[in-house]
Amino acid sequence: MRSDRRIISRLLVNTCRLVLAVVFILSGFVKAVDPRGTQYKIEDYLGAMHLGGLLPDFATLTLSVGLASLEFCMGIFLLFAIRRRLTSRMVLAIMALMTPLTLWLALANPISDCGCFGDALVLTNWQTLWKNVVLLAMAVVVAWKPLEMFRFVSRTNQWIVINYSALFILAVAAWSLYDLPQFDFRPYHVGASIREGMEMPEGAEQPQFETTFILEKDGLQKEFTLDNYPDSTWTFVDSRTVQLTEGYVPPIHDFSLTTADGDDITEEVLKDTSYTFLLVSPWLEKADDSRFDLINEVYEYSLEHGYGFYCLTSSTEEAQQLWRETTGAEYPICLTDPITLKTVIRSNPGLVLIKDGTVIRKWSHNNFPVIEQEEAQLPLERMEIGSLPDDTVPGKIIRLLMWFVLPLALLTLADRLWTWTGWLRRKRKEKKEKTEEDTVSLTTNKEEKQ
Repeated sequence: MRSDRRIISRLLVNTCRLVLAVVFILSGFVKAVDPRGTQYKIEDYLGAMHLGGLLPDFATLTLSVGLASLEFCMGIFLLFAIRRRLTSRMVLAIMALMTPLTLWLALANPISDCGCFGDALVLTNWQTLWKNVVLLAMAVVVAWKPLEMFRFVSRTNQWIVINYSALFILAVAAWSLYDLPQFDFRPYHVGASIREGMEMPEGAEQPQFETTFILEKDGLQKEFTLDNYPDSTWTFVDSRTVQLTEGYVPPIHDFSLTTADGDDITEEVLKDTSYTFLLVSPWLEKADDSRFDLINEVYEYSLEHGYGFYCLTSSTEEAQQLWRETTGAEYPICLTDPITLKTVIRSNPGLVLIKDGTVIRKWSHNNFPVIEQEEAQLPLERMEIGSLPDDTVPGKIIRLLMWFVLPLALLTLADRLWTWTGWLRRKRKEKKEKTEEDTVSLTTNKEEKQ
C-alpha cells in the first residue's frame, strides 16, 4: 500500500515538474529572443500601475533580460532536477507572485495581454489567469515533495548545466539586442506581406458597436439610440459609443504613412512593385546616429536606382529638424504610430526593405547594409540583399538544437554512462570482497575441522 502511494506521488510530482519546466523554458526563451519587446511590456505594466517613467530605459531593459534568464534557468533546473529544494521553492514563489498579478489583469484589464510568451503566443488576460492557477497548483505539488524529482544529471555535474544554461540565455539576449530577434513572431517578419496582413477575410465577423445619444428638450435630457432617434425638436448634448463585440482584428491594423503635408501615402508605398527602403525610428531624439553615413549611402543608392526611401517616426517637427541637422538627412520623413514602429523592428533606428508590400530584409542600426563601390551600379535584383534570406526558421531551430540541446543531451548521456559504470565498479568490488570473505570463511572452517 505504501509502495503504491509512493509511486503515485512520484508520478504526480514528476508530471507537474515536467509541465512547469516546459512552460518556464518556452516563456523565458521567447522573452530572451525579444528583450526589447519584453521591455515594452514591462513599461506597459508600469504605466497601468501609474508608475510610468519611474524607471529609466536601462533599468527596464535590465529587468527584461533578468526576467527572461530567470524563467529559462528555472525551467532547465526543473527539467534536470538541479538543486531540487531551492528550485522548487523559487518556482513556487514566482507563481505565487504572478497569479495575483494576473488576477488583477483579468479583473481590471489595464493591458490587452500579459506578454507571458511574448508575441509567440498571445493569451487573453482570463486565459493567462487560469493558466497561472494551474501552474501554481503544480508548483505546490513539486514544492511539497521536491526530492521525488528524479535527476537526469548527477549532483557532481550539475554545475555544468547551471553555468551553460545561464551563459546561453544571456548570449541569446545579448545577440538579439545587438542585432535583431532571431525568431520574429510579429506580423512584420521577413517574408510577411503587409498588405495581406491588413486585409479582412471574407465572411469575418465585424466588430459591433452601439451608440447612445443624449438629447435635450424643454430642460429634460434623455438617451436615445439610432432605432428610436427623435425628431429635430430635440437638441444634441453628447454621445457615447460602446463596443459590444470585438469581431476579427487583422494582424496589421494600424500601419500608415503620413507625409509632412498630411497626405496618406500608405497604399502608394505598399502597392509599389519596386523596392522601398523604410528607415524606422519611433523617436528620432533617442535614435542612434553613429551610422548615419551608411544610412545616407543607402539613400543615395536608392535615388540612383529610383527606389523609394522614407523615414518613419512619431517624433515632433523639432526632433525631425534636429535629426536633419545632425545627420544631413535629405530623405522624406513620414509620421507613423510609435507602437506600430516598435512592432515593425526592434531597433532605433532600423532599416526595412519592402517590395510590393512584402518585407524582404530587416537590419538593426548595428548591422546596416554596406553597399560597396563596385556594387553601387547594380540593381537590388542582382544583389544578395534584394532577395529573401536563405536563413529559414528550420535552419535556426537546427542551430539552436546544435548549440544548446545537443551539448546538454551529450552531457546527460555521458553522465548516465559514468554513473552506470561507477555502479558496476561498486558492484564488482562488493562481489569481489564478498568472494574473498567467503573464501576466508571457508578456509577458516576447514582449518577448524582439521
